[in-house]
Amino acid sequence: MTQGLNPDQSYTFSKIFDLKIPADEFAIELGYTLSRQRLALPRFQGELDRIQELHARIEEILPYVDLASETSRREVLISRVVSELVHYTKAQLRIEYPIKVSTQLQGYLDYLLRTQTELLVIEAKRQDLDYGFTQLIAEMAALDQWDKTPEQTMLLGGITTGTVWQFAWLDRNTKHFKQGLDSYRVPEDLDDLMRILVAALT
Repeated sequence: MTQGLNPDQSYTFSKIFDLKIPADEFAIELGYTLSRQRLALPRFQGELDRIQELHARIEEILPYVDLASETSRREVLISRVVSELVHYTKAQLRIEYPIKVSTQLQGYLDYLLRTQTELLVIEAKRQDLDYGFTQLIAEMAALDQWDKTPEQTMLLGGITTGTVWQFAWLDRNTKHFKQGLDSYRVPEDLDDLMRILVAALT
């Protein structure tokens, strides 16, 4: 196995990303399992009354924005999607939300959305979604063990560069992660992406 966690050392979610541990190996180290597959994610079937407007706004601004930095991707792309998600779900939004369940599962969640019965975590990355998934696994495991997490049996987590989104699903009963193979692009797949995100919180 590649370099794992030192039980005598404290880690943050971002530090775990820097360790470059494959997601499946890291999941095992935390007491979970992980498989990679296409996910049959639920889609919201109702009307998304502002989706065309959002698509048009993103299309309009993209030619004029340098998306080289994580900050620009967050401001221009991710925040717009997340804001619309709040509009449709009325979820509580926390940005850079601190959480600690142990010395190895602690740090800041980029975006945490919460309704009375559901949680959704979104991790923003400038690049390298492969090891970003390892960080997402750490964040979802922390939420699984967090005493403030609702009694939902499935946890959904998303990771995004702003232009590309991918997902992981955690079955909390079996402690098994499913890392999705599908990617959703913004703005091309915006409608499908938004329906997945809305369904996760409703």
